[in-house]
Amino acid sequence: MKHYLLTALILATLGLAACDKPTVVNVPAAEPGPAGPAGATGATGDQGNTGNTGETGSTGETGSTGETGESGDGTTVIVVPPENSTN
Repeated sequence: MKHYLLTALILATLGLAACDKPTVVNVPAAEPGPAGPAGATGATGDQGNTGNTGETGSTGETGSTGETGESGDGTTVIVVPPENSTN
């Protein structure tokens, strides 16, 4: 019985060792080639429709006449704001 078990083990070992394991070869990825020529320019699109003109707004009411100064001579005084000064 010992010889039978020993023989079976030796045959099993030789049978497994005799299996041909394929070698895995990793092929490196190919480098991309140069860029190709540019494609043709596309056609220009059609111009869109012009929009409608809006309605004219209503005119405001005329304002009241202002009071004249103490002199009452009807002259108008214009106050000019000072120029912007940057410090």
